[in-house]
Formats: sequence, structure tokens, C-alpha cells
Amino acid sequence: MLVGAFRTAIRNRGRVLIAAAAAAVGLAAIVATHAAASVAGLLKVRLGGDAQATRLVVDLDQAASGRLVSDGSTDGRLVLILSNVSAQGGLQGPGQGLVKAWTIDQTSGGARVSLDLAPDAKIKGRFLLPPADGVDHYRYVIDVTSAPGQVRLTSAKAPQQLLKLRPQIAPAIAHLDPPPMPLKKVIVIDPGHGGHDPGALGAQGYEKDVNLAAALALKARLERSTRYKVVLTRGDDTYVPLEQRVRIAQGAGADLFISLHSDSGGDATVRGASVYTLSDKASNRAARFVKQDDWFMKASLTRDRGVQDILFDLTQRNTKNRSSTFANTLMTHIDGKTPLLRRSHRDAGFMVLLAPDVPAVLLEMGFVSNPDDEAFLRDPGTRGRLMNAVADSIDDYFAEATRLASR
Repeated sequence: MLVGAFRTAIRNRGRVLIAAAAAAVGLAAIVATHAAASVAGLLKVRLGGDAQATRLVVDLDQAASGRLVSDGSTDGRLVLILSNVSAQGGLQGPGQGLVKAWTIDQTSGGARVSLDLAPDAKIKGRFLLPPADGVDHYRYVIDVTSAPGQVRLTSAKAPQQLLKLRPQIAPAIAHLDPPPMPLKKVIVIDPGHGGHDPGALGAQGYEKDVNLAAALALKARLERSTRYKVVLTRGDDTYVPLEQRVRIAQGAGADLFISLHSDSGGDATVRGASVYTLSDKASNRAARFVKQDDWFMKASLTRDRGVQDILFDLTQRNTKNRSSTFANTLMTHIDGKTPLLRRSHRDAGFMVLLAPDVPAVLLEMGFVSNPDDEAFLRDPGTRGRLMNAVADSIDDYFAEATRLASR
């Protein structure tokens, strides 16, 4: 009797524990789903007003809260974080009225809105507007107004007039107009291999030299447009660890990372270019990589590890989509400039593609093991035309992002 009762009690206790565990798992799933669903998408940005009052409106598909980081009173740079908002790869645009320029980029806690204000401007208010008649989305509004009593330096005589009124503030005149907000996109070019890591060997030499020559050509072409800030992971025949190349891109705040390589194979008849983006199977490897020194946690606005993991997943997913978008644009532009492999867009878990917040591709420009491809890549003229096509793809990629942002 006692044995039977004991067994019954054990069975009942087991059922309770199983039910409790199932409830806990269900609750965790609900929390995770709710956290993922609460991320708002940025639809577009609009500006209106004049030199007396200017309004910037950020259209969102969900409600979001804003946190003011800097009101611009010290350096003319207003910074606001829209919590749990996806910045869609980063947006920027020219100003209007009291806003000289604006940018929106992604942080681990949401979208960072930066406004470069006119010298006599200050924030008047900010608020969220819900959907209303004729408007099916949320709008986060930032109002900027001209501060009363300010003296605007609008003519050559203005500094002298200011000196007569307040000679003691003369040293501060240079600080009234802060440096312009950098609107250039940051492109990090990574010439594969280098130093004691020569890469593949062709009939005329090593891969590392071809990669560096191509990177320098691409850098020169991009810098001629004055629209980009270009960073090289190496500018000469030196070895840079793969992990450090990723850190360089992340530290530079890269908007795009391109690793240039030259392929090789056992069959000398195989030729053609291909592009790689991060594979789904490498997602866990990327998570382990960023947790090595916890830099994603340090960069986050939240200290909650569970929220961190959700934000990491969302950031990585968005970045992979942007990488694929650029890869498709890239292949469209180089098609016809050089032969392509039959399956030209591939995925892999290469170390240089692991940064979760930087769109990245690895371009295999051709096969140094193929005589025709190697001759093509070693000739400055044909190599230059290929890099011009790569640069054109970068132009189109960012032009499309700007067009979508201004619609």
C-alpha cells in the first residue's frame, strides 16, 4: 500500500515538474517572440520647415520610444536613440532649415538619429504620433527651433559686430559652427593574404600581390568620387590576422566590407569570378566570435544577456540581407567585364565575413591557376576595368538605399 502510494506520489510529482518545465519553455518563447516582434522598422525620413522652425519626422511601422543622448547645446550635434528600431542599413541625407545634415545608423539598442544643427538652433520638443485618419503608421517627430537672442554670423561684418557687443567671447566664435557631420560612407577593402601568407600560386606569381594591386585600384577609384572614406586592412605586403581584419572593419564603423581574393583549383581550365556571403550554418560561429572579448555586449545599451542575444540575431539577420543585396548588385555589374562561375553567388563561413553589424562580401576575382584569368588580373588595364565595375556596384548599392530612404 505504502509502496503504491509512494509510486503514485512520484508519478504526480514528475507530472508537475514536466508541466512546470513546459510552462517555463512556453513563457521563454513568448518573451522571445514578443521581443523580436517589438522591433520597429524605419520606413522613411522627412524634413520640413525653415530657418526659424524645422521638423524632422521618422516614419515607423511600430511604436518606439526615444532617448535623448545629446541635445546639441555643446557641439551642435543632436543625438537620439530610438529603442528597438531597425535602421535598415543606415540612412543619411542633406538638411533643411535649422538641420544642416542628418544620419541614422544602427546600434545594438536601436537606431541612432544624429542631427547636425545650425549654430542658433535648439531642440524644442520630440514626441511619437500614433496612426490617425489617412496615416497608417507611427511617426517620431523632432522639432528644432531658432534660439531667441542668438546672433547669427550671416555676413562678413558679423564677427566685428559680435566683438563690439561681447569682446570677451571672441575666442568662442570658432566653436559656434561645429564641424560638418561626416556623410561619407565608410568602405573597408581587404586585400586577401599578405606577408608570410602568400595565398595561391599562379604561373606569374602569388595571389597576395594581385589582391593588393586590385585593392589599391579600387581605393583610388572610390576616392575620386569624394563620396567615400576608404580604409584598407593592409596597404603593403604585410600579414594581418583574419580576426584583426574584422576588427578593423568594425572599428572603422564600416558601411561595407569587401575582401578581394584570387581563386585556384586543380583543373587549370576552370576560370571565372564568384562572390561569397555568410552562410546560415556560420551564424553560431559568428556568435562565438563576437563573444570572445564581449565587444557586442560592451557596445550595447542593455546589459541583459537574453535581450543581447535577440538583438544580435536581429542585427545579424539584417546584415546578411544587406550583404546578399550588395552581392547581387556586384555580380550584375561585373558580369560581362570578366567570366563568372556557373554558380557565382555562394555562401561560406569565412572569418572575414563574421562581423554581425557590417555587410560583407568576399570576391574571388578569378583563378590564378588559369592562364587567362591570371593574365587578366595582372594586367593593370583589365584589372582596372574590373575594379571600376566593382566601384559602380557600390555606387548603385548606396544610391538605392538613399532612394528608398527618401521615398
